[in-house]
Amino acid sequence: MIEIHQLCVRYGDLVALSDVEGTIANGTSLAVVGPNGGGKSTLLKAIAGVVKPCAGYVHTNGARMAYLPQQSAVDRNVPITVSDLVSFGLWRETGWFGAIDRARRGRIDDALATVGLAAVARRRIDALSAGQLQRALFARLLLDEAEIVLLDEPFTAMDAATSAQLAALFAEWRTQGRTIIAALHDLGEVREYFPQTLVVAGRPLAWGATDEVLTPQLVASAFAFATAEHQHAEPHLHVHP
Repeated sequence: MIEIHQLCVRYGDLVALSDVEGTIANGTSLAVVGPNGGGKSTLLKAIAGVVKPCAGYVHTNGARMAYLPQQSAVDRNVPITVSDLVSFGLWRETGWFGAIDRARRGRIDDALATVGLAAVARRRIDALSAGQLQRALFARLLLDEAEIVLLDEPFTAMDAATSAQLAALFAEWRTQGRTIIAALHDLGEVREYFPQTLVVAGRPLAWGATDEVLTPQLVASAFAFATAEHQHAEPHLHVHP
């Protein structure tokens, strides 16, 4: 279980997120949605420990976490192959520079096959399309086997078929008791793949079952909060009827 108590995160003089309070049970699949600059990515970073709160706290009770940031946070100029990138998912077992034995190499190959990248395993990551890079990052997560998986815009640059394939992994992870928290801007994807939703716009506006939370009135309220001083270059919310 993740426990969040009166969480507040500040960037300089700007309060990016405040008053987040609640618990996230094991096996939950939670979407975090909101307007540009509303604090979606900030919440994930706070849970991951990437940013420190100015008040409150997040307790993950010792659970293993894996964090997939937005693609803009990935340095594609590092001279590594797709297979190398995916192998980093084994770092808890091998350390960052440990040897990869035959059994682990097989697991890397299986992860690449699962996301449809077996044919480009030896290609350098700077030669991948945006969609291929996102799938490679997912393959890395498959090997990590973390109990909490944090995803920032996981379906970026993916077509509908690939998104559905990867969303099927979410369902499998839930049956394993893994907790998935994803920042998303496409409400169609939220409704299809995530049974729980948290709406944030600088602070929480609603948290509960997706069908009950994603009302037109609440989405409009979230956008009304998105003033210029709360812009952090997060993607805009896409509303699907």
